[in-house]
Amino acid sequence: MTAEVTPKKPKTEARPKKAAVRKDIIQKLRIRVRAYEYKVLDLSVKQIMDTALRYDAEVIGPIPLPTEIKKYTVNRAAFIYKNTREQFEMRVHKRLIDIINPTPKIIESLSNLSLPSGVTIDVKSM
Repeated sequence: MTAEVTPKKPKTEARPKKAAVRKDIIQKLRIRVRAYEYKVLDLSVKQIMDTALRYDAEVIGPIPLPTEIKKYTVNRAAFIYKNTREQFEMRVHKRLIDIINPTPKIIESLSNLSLPSGVTIDVKSM
Protein backbone atom coordinates (compact mmCIF):
# COMPACT_ATOMS: atom_id res chain seq x y z
CA MET A 1 0.00 0.00 0.00
CA THR A 2 1.24 3.37 -0.82
CA ALA A 3 0.44 6.25 1.39
CA GLU A 4 -0.46 9.38 -0.37
CA VAL A 5 1.29 12.47 0.87
CA THR A 6 -0.50 15.68 0.26
CA PRO A 7 1.72 18.73 0.02
CA LYS A 8 1.13 21.39 2.61
CA LYS A 9 -0.48 24.52 1.41
CA PRO A 10 1.69 27.61 1.66
CA LYS A 11 0.42 30.12 4.12
CA THR A 12 -1.25 32.86 2.19
CA GLU A 13 -2.05 34.97 5.19
CA ALA A 14 -0.81 38.46 4.68
CA ARG A 15 1.67 39.44 7.32
CA PRO A 16 1.04 42.84 8.74
CA LYS A 17 3.72 45.23 7.54
CA LYS A 18 5.78 46.98 10.13
CA ALA A 19 4.33 50.35 10.73
CA ALA A 20 6.66 53.13 9.76
CA VAL A 21 7.28 54.72 13.10
CA ARG A 22 8.70 58.19 12.70
CA LYS A 23 10.72 59.19 15.66
CA ASP A 24 11.18 62.87 16.25
CA ILE A 25 14.75 63.84 15.77
CA ILE A 26 16.26 64.46 19.17
CA GLN A 27 19.20 66.78 19.14
CA LYS A 28 21.51 66.77 22.09
CA LEU A 29 24.15 69.22 23.25
CA ARG A 30 26.78 67.39 25.32
CA ILE A 31 28.89 69.63 27.55
CA ARG A 32 31.97 68.16 29.21
CA VAL A 33 33.55 70.34 31.92
CA ARG A 34 37.03 69.71 33.38
CA ALA A 35 39.00 71.44 36.14
CA TYR A 36 41.75 70.79 38.66
CA GLU A 37 39.73 72.06 41.63
CA TYR A 38 36.33 70.53 42.29
CA LYS A 39 34.88 73.62 44.01
CA VAL A 40 35.55 75.82 40.97
CA LEU A 41 34.17 73.06 38.77
CA ASP A 42 30.94 72.79 40.74
CA LEU A 43 30.42 76.57 40.61
CA SER A 44 30.91 76.53 36.83
CA VAL A 45 28.49 73.62 36.39
CA LYS A 46 25.90 75.43 38.53
CA GLN A 47 26.28 78.52 36.35
CA ILE A 48 25.76 76.45 33.18
CA MET A 49 22.73 74.69 34.68
CA ASP A 50 21.13 77.99 35.78
CA THR A 51 21.60 79.44 32.30
CA ALA A 52 20.05 76.40 30.62
CA LEU A 53 17.11 76.24 33.05
CA ARG A 54 16.44 79.97 32.62
CA TYR A 55 15.42 79.21 29.02
CA ASP A 56 13.33 76.15 30.01
CA ALA A 57 15.72 73.59 28.56
CA GLU A 58 15.54 69.91 29.41
CA VAL A 59 18.80 69.17 31.20
CA ILE A 60 20.32 65.83 32.18
CA GLY A 61 23.10 66.02 34.71
CA PRO A 62 25.53 67.02 35.99
CA ILE A 63 26.95 63.52 35.88
CA PRO A 64 30.26 63.15 37.74
CA LEU A 65 32.83 61.29 35.67
CA PRO A 66 35.82 59.44 37.18
CA THR A 67 38.62 61.67 38.41
CA GLU A 68 41.75 61.37 36.32
CA ILE A 69 44.83 61.09 38.56
CA LYS A 70 48.32 61.65 37.13
CA LYS A 71 51.17 60.69 39.49
CA TYR A 72 54.78 61.81 39.15
CA THR A 73 57.76 60.47 41.09
CA VAL A 74 60.88 62.65 41.33
CA ASN A 75 64.29 62.08 42.93
CA ARG A 76 64.89 64.45 45.87
CA ALA A 77 68.61 64.67 45.32
CA ALA A 78 70.72 63.97 42.29
CA PHE A 79 73.86 62.54 43.89
CA ILE A 80 74.07 61.48 47.55
CA TYR A 81 70.49 60.69 48.61
CA LYS A 82 69.56 59.03 45.36
CA ASN A 83 67.08 56.60 46.91
CA THR A 84 64.84 59.27 48.45
CA ARG A 85 61.96 60.29 46.25
CA GLU A 86 58.98 62.63 46.25
CA GLN A 87 55.61 61.90 44.71
CA PHE A 88 53.26 64.48 43.24
CA GLU A 89 49.83 64.06 41.73
CA MET A 90 47.46 66.07 39.59
CA ARG A 91 43.73 65.41 39.80
CA VAL A 92 41.43 66.34 36.93
CA HIS A 93 37.76 66.43 37.99
CA LYS A 94 35.12 66.04 35.25
CA ARG A 95 31.37 66.56 34.89
CA LEU A 96 28.99 65.83 32.02
CA ILE A 97 25.82 67.79 31.17
CA ASP A 98 23.33 66.96 28.39
CA ILE A 99 20.89 69.55 27.07
CA ILE A 100 18.12 68.03 24.98
CA ASN A 101 16.73 69.95 21.99
CA PRO A 102 18.59 73.22 22.63
CA THR A 103 17.24 76.41 21.12
CA PRO A 104 19.47 79.05 19.51
CA LYS A 105 18.91 81.32 22.52
CA ILE A 106 20.32 78.66 24.85
CA ILE A 107 23.37 78.12 22.65
CA GLU A 108 24.01 81.85 22.41
CA SER A 109 23.70 82.40 26.16
CA LEU A 110 26.02 79.45 26.90
CA SER A 111 28.64 80.79 24.50
CA ASN A 112 28.57 84.19 26.26
CA LEU A 113 29.20 82.73 29.73
CA SER A 114 32.35 83.87 31.48
CA LEU A 115 33.75 81.00 33.49
CA PRO A 116 36.74 81.11 35.86
CA SER A 117 40.21 80.30 34.61
CA GLY A 118 41.27 76.69 34.95
CA VAL A 119 37.92 75.37 33.71
CA THR A 120 37.86 73.83 30.23
CA ILE A 121 34.68 73.07 28.32
CA ASP A 122 34.13 70.69 25.41
CA VAL A 123 30.79 71.07 23.60
CA LYS A 124 29.53 68.43 21.16
CA SER A 125 26.34 68.40 19.16
CA MET A 126 24.83 64.93 18.84
